[in-house]
Amino acid sequence: MIPNTLSIAGVDPSGGAGVLADIKTMSALGAYGTAVIAALTAQNTHAVTSICPVPPDFVAAQIDTLFADVRIDAVKIGMLGQQSVTRAVADRLAHWKPAHLVLDPVMVAKSGDHLLERTAVNELRESLLPLASMITPNLPEAGVLLSASPVETLKEMRRTAEKLRRLLNDSGERWVFLKGGHLPGNDTIDVLHDGDRLIELPGQRIDTRNTHGTGCTLSAALAALLPQVNDVPEAARQAKDYLVKAIARSGDLQVGTGHGPVQHFHAWWPTPK
Repeated sequence: MIPNTLSIAGVDPSGGAGVLADIKTMSALGAYGTAVIAALTAQNTHAVTSICPVPPDFVAAQIDTLFADVRIDAVKIGMLGQQSVTRAVADRLAHWKPAHLVLDPVMVAKSGDHLLERTAVNELRESLLPLASMITPNLPEAGVLLSASPVETLKEMRRTAEKLRRLLNDSGERWVFLKGGHLPGNDTIDVLHDGDRLIELPGQRIDTRNTHGTGCTLSAALAALLPQVNDVPEAARQAKDYLVKAIARSGDLQVGTGHGPVQHFHAWWPTPK
């Protein structure tokens, strides 16, 4: 059965991040993608120049209308922008209870622009984290969630993953996918932790500027794969492998002059000559 997946996130007009990137990712990995728009941005590969909030009641209406008709097997949450929207999303997902809920706590764009109100961080921590079956913070986001400085070593990452896991609901299978892309050096080791198992996913940094939307792509890949792969660590490995190949093939594209997007359809589109 082809899974139906949902992205609740913002719109990046350049297509490298947000719901457009999520739908590309879900489609490439064999899932049918749907979307609820939580925020609008004016954005390119250099900067986010403006953000237009979506009224929280309308975000809630989108969620309720979709769930009332469509079987949703997994949800990915990305940019929510506002505290009121974060609260509305948490309220409706607590009602609908999707089997898989991947939370990417999007706070800052690749350009450095802030995408989440500072007042919304507590709302995300208190309302959405307990609902998540997996969270996918990078090291700076983990620091914000824990009110601590970002870590810089693998040893510190392991402890941080354990602390993040304590923020999640203890009922059921709950995972932390802590991304190590901000570690110094060429290693990009991610840490996967469920409160018992602590698994390291090794990787090597790829020399490219085209890393716009990598966090969106990874979390969307997890949402697409979790309903299809029974083993969570295996789904995580496949999601990371997909992202690594998408980054490696990003040079196939010519989108903007800043941090370009990854090649979501690397398995489908031929390499340009």
